[in-house]
Amino acid sequence: MRVLGIETSCDETGVAIYGDDIGLAAHAVYSQTDIHAEYGGVVPELASRDHIRKTLPLIHQVLDEAGLGADAIDGLAYTAGPGLIGALLVGSALGRSLAWAWGVPAIGVHHMEGHLLAPLIPTGLESPAPAFPFVALLVSGGHTQLVEVQAVGRYRLLGESVDDAAGEAFDKTAKILGLPYPGGPALAKLAERGDPGRYRFPRPMTDRPGIDFSFSGLKTFALNTLGQLRTSGEDSTQGRADIARAFEDAVVDTLVIKCRRALQQTGLRRIVLAGGVSANRRLRARMTEAMEAIGGQAFYPPLALCTDNGAMIAYAGWYRLSAGQREPLAFRPRPRWSLEELPPLDG
Repeated sequence: MRVLGIETSCDETGVAIYGDDIGLAAHAVYSQTDIHAEYGGVVPELASRDHIRKTLPLIHQVLDEAGLGADAIDGLAYTAGPGLIGALLVGSALGRSLAWAWGVPAIGVHHMEGHLLAPLIPTGLESPAPAFPFVALLVSGGHTQLVEVQAVGRYRLLGESVDDAAGEAFDKTAKILGLPYPGGPALAKLAERGDPGRYRFPRPMTDRPGIDFSFSGLKTFALNTLGQLRTSGEDSTQGRADIARAFEDAVVDTLVIKCRRALQQTGLRRIVLAGGVSANRRLRARMTEAMEAIGGQAFYPPLALCTDNGAMIAYAGWYRLSAGQREPLAFRPRPRWSLEELPPLDG
């Protein structure tokens, strides 16, 4: 089965084609970073309007790159949630309409299931895919969750952020430090120049049992530290780099500590990292080191598939469409949607 996937949950327009006979035949992503940069964050209305402009041209582009016509597509997958409702409506309406026009089945894909399955996409670029079962750390601008994964569709939420997601905390702290949008990558780059010994930020909620996260306090800690730096007259690029490094180390250490707790709780030894923050180099290095120390393994998607993309939607849709699951003509975008609500492939 060959599936065309459409991703429009936030500010990236992604389209891809995946098939069991052709693999990941083509994928393309259009980022709206330049549009939202002057506002310092995503403007939902502008995001929706740009998806309208870009999605259909990207579909034509990936079909051309794959050397396929519409008659070679056996199914449509589109992000049905969670995400910005206006953005979800664009991809859902277009995906369901094309499926009807082409006479093929369609499926609405859970955005985070797409991220969760991204490390399993056969690309030949990374280490072998993890075998089920495993624990997944889904860490992005909108979500920070630990999920026990027994199989596709068999998920159990172990813990999540009680306030800001890790990626959101990265972006907001970057704004505090005067860094450009998107802030997360900019903060990570600045942190490379920081002195790891100058400041130590707290590791939130690691001094008590449990696997939930909290990152909002780290923003306040960064703001207060910057204020002290200014009061002392030492506000400089190096001082801000030191703050960035302390913040990044605190987030990374917290994520690693909670992942180890999740593995201990489940008795598993495989951890899968997915989502935009999984591209962070320090996080990957620390997680790999931590897993090796306990005889476990860490798995990551290729860097190009960490952020929102159509490949993960096409792949997740291929799994479900191949199992016979279908979406009716009345599609249902869902801005909020729990992974635990998804049906298993055999259910």
